[in-house]
Amino acid sequence: MTEAVALLDEAGEPALTFRALADRLGGGVGSIYWYVASKDELLDRAADHVMGDVLRAVDPIHDDDPIAEVRAIATTVFDTVERRPWLAAYFMTDTEVQPNTLQLYDRIGRPMLRLKLTARQRFHAVSAVTGFVIGTAADLSQRPPPEVVDGSATRDQYLDRIADDWRALDAEAFPFIHQVVEEFATHDDNEQFRAGLDLLLAGLRLQAGSS
Repeated sequence: MTEAVALLDEAGEPALTFRALADRLGGGVGSIYWYVASKDELLDRAADHVMGDVLRAVDPIHDDDPIAEVRAIATTVFDTVERRPWLAAYFMTDTEVQPNTLQLYDRIGRPMLRLKLTARQRFHAVSAVTGFVIGTAADLSQRPPPEVVDGSATRDQYLDRIADDWRALDAEAFPFIHQVVEEFATHDDNEQFRAGLDLLLAGLRLQAGSS
């Protein structure tokens, strides 16, 4: 699993073939089939292997404020998934072969047990937090535009070009875009994620306070 994850981190899902993994391990393709039946299972298990590290990282996180604890766990998960573009697609895709991922999902939910929420509200809350974390990480880990990849433009230069296009739009037709274009031009992706998470958790705090 460690070598499978290394291949995925180096070049993404296309790089992980049974042949490439066998070459990395110094054995034959047939030996891999003793452990996994298909590439899908290999990807599921590779994702779970990474989540095992995340689970160990969040295990010592405890806070008297349950929502602060959820935030700390969520940001730890986000930081891992955002660095690995391949990972989001395999989060909890098959819990039968992903015990670490299932335990991580449970770990996110444990602080919710200390809030005054119904079982349904807790389920919806964990689903919302997990969906926001994984979805945002998947979005931010997408391959950069070609001009950024080939070095002909920096990220800031690329954003400046888009911002210039937005500034040229009719202000009456696009009032919101004109309001936020300068924020967009200088935004930080990680700060934007944390701001969105805080909005979500503020809603959870209000719901728990009114239950």
